[in-house]
Amino acid sequence: MNATPEEFQVPADSDDVPTYSYKPNLVGAPWVFQLKDDGLEWHYGRRTGLVPYDRVQRVRMAFRPATLQSHRFLTEIWSPLSPKLQISSTSFRSMMEQARQDAPYREFVTELHKRFAAAGTAAQFQNGMHPLIYWMGAVVFGVITVALAVLLLWALRHADWTGAAVLAGVAALFLWQAGGVFYRNRPGSYRPDALPPSVLPRG
Repeated sequence: MNATPEEFQVPADSDDVPTYSYKPNLVGAPWVFQLKDDGLEWHYGRRTGLVPYDRVQRVRMAFRPATLQSHRFLTEIWSPLSPKLQISSTSFRSMMEQARQDAPYREFVTELHKRFAAAGTAAQFQNGMHPLIYWMGAVVFGVITVALAVLLLWALRHADWTGAAVLAGVAALFLWQAGGVFYRNRPGSYRPDALPPSVLPRG
């Protein structure tokens, strides 16, 4: 279950502890997370902390594409004992590459939720976007989709085959990328023993 690329410096006692690491940017320190018996331990550069599983207030899982990685998932954790913690399924490897860590991410996040459930945490478990952001974005998505459809019909009616082909390509790419984001990020809630597959990469 451990995802610890060679350049990551993980604590020495991590051999038998589920550990997950990722770099949020190219030049900064990596985030390192460990599932200890008494809570989620995190390390970021010289900063470190431990959040007992039953002191977590809110967890959100979402699908969050990034500039260099269109297949990226994120788990966010809120607790009064730490800053907001973000566990990403991708990690920077170079200036032009964010590597996917789908299987280690899925395993770690799944095990983390098992420990939340075992601790009897009263945290809120949410998936997808915040409802207000989601529905505002859905309106914009609908308007753009209708506009592209109107332009495509206009091009076809005027026998502008080149323009129609370009518009069809743009529309297909837009629907595939933006549509996937809205499909996976529909707001909802879940139980820690039943993680929503739409916001988890395939293991």
